[in-house]
Amino acid sequence: MIREDKAMSQTQDRPVSKQSARQLARRAALGAQSKMREQRVQREKRLSARGIEVMVALGERDEMVRRCEQRAGEALHQMTAVEGLGLDEAIQWCGQGLSRREAARLCALARDEVSSSRTASDASAD
Repeated sequence: MIREDKAMSQTQDRPVSKQSARQLARRAALGAQSKMREQRVQREKRLSARGIEVMVALGERDEMVRRCEQRAGEALHQMTAVEGLGLDEAIQWCGQGLSRREAARLCALARDEVSSSRTASDASAD
């Protein structure tokens, strides 16, 4: 009889212990998943901040390049329009490294800037 009671209590204990083991495993898994989600959120925040940092730096670079190209175009415009040089002669004064195509682009940039600033000043005068 003792053996039967012992066998019965073992069979009754087993489902409880299996259930407890499952609950513990489930809690552990949920905890691990929660931690992984939090790590993913933190990583996404870091990546988002780095992405913004990249775009701001590139925007600053582009603005600096635009201003430098504007100055170069204005100088070429002065050489050609004010000093009366031809574009090829102005390029010779600049030394090697400036192609005719690049010089023409810079001059066009300066002309566009002058015409847009005139348009803006005419509009503000109205």
